[in-house]
Amino acid sequence: MRIKIIGTGRAVPAACVTSRALDERLGLGHGQLEAATGVIERYVCEAESQVDLACAAARLALADAGIEVGDIDLIVGGCGVPYQPLPSTAPLVMQRLGMADGSAAAFDVNSSCLGFLTAFETAGRMIEARQCERALVFSSEIASRALPWKDQPEIAALFGDGAAAAVLCRSAPGESEVVASLMRTYPSAYEACGIGSGGTRFDFHRQPQEFASHALFHMDGKELFRVTSRHFNGFVTDLLERAGWRHEDVDLVVPHQASPFALAHMARQTGFAPEKLVDIAAHYGNQIAASIPFALDIARRERRIAPGTKVLFLGTSAGVSFGGMALRA
Repeated sequence: MRIKIIGTGRAVPAACVTSRALDERLGLGHGQLEAATGVIERYVCEAESQVDLACAAARLALADAGIEVGDIDLIVGGCGVPYQPLPSTAPLVMQRLGMADGSAAAFDVNSSCLGFLTAFETAGRMIEARQCERALVFSSEIASRALPWKDQPEIAALFGDGAAAAVLCRSAPGESEVVASLMRTYPSAYEACGIGSGGTRFDFHRQPQEFASHALFHMDGKELFRVTSRHFNGFVTDLLERAGWRHEDVDLVVPHQASPFALAHMARQTGFAPEKLVDIAAHYGNQIAASIPFALDIARRERRIAPGTKVLFLGTSAGVSFGGMALRA
């Protein structure tokens, strides 16, 4: 796809909570959660809403792109967990940004932690098909909700809240392009990670106990590790082959920030040097779908991405899916 990123932005809530503070709050040993997760601190919503974060990130992305909100004619939300089941989150973001009725299309896609990449590709295809000119793609997550603090504090402490957005448009020949993208799903591990309630699986009126018991996030880390260890390296090899890139051609890897330990394992497994990875998990936690665009914005602001830089986006998601995109900036 002849698509380029012309602006990015990110937002976090005001409150930052350290793992040491959580240890004290939960009556755990000093340094226990930091040792178990590798996460030093994360940002947690108190007064802010998911839509507040999305709009803050979107406004920064628009300012970075040097355009007005009225220049956008497509908004695609890629949140792992939506603001509510129905309607989707993107129309509310469009409204809060002050966009006029009928001035753009707005809808959500959902592929869990890979939501941003799916939204990016969806918007890119629509731009290529000339169905729109400029797209705003966002992922916003309040990951601190519905966490299993009582039964799995070492899982709950992995997560943090945040949002990020990007503005996409068509590129000219010779400019930035998406060279390849790939997603593969391994549904044998479907039950390894998720939140069961909130959809149609459990009836709130007829199954109140089941609804309540499945309202919290759960994760089987061993099962996810098994699937990832078995298949992820081959997935990356196939993505690089699609792109026509050698392993050493990649200048920067922007991964999903599953956890500091998961990123270190991914670097060892795939053979990418740790300095090529954008690794922010220790200070922001796992921000679900917002992790990849959040890390992307940090990399752009730190000037780690210049014209011609070969960037590899990589991630895993509940389901279980692997996703990646090769972008020549």
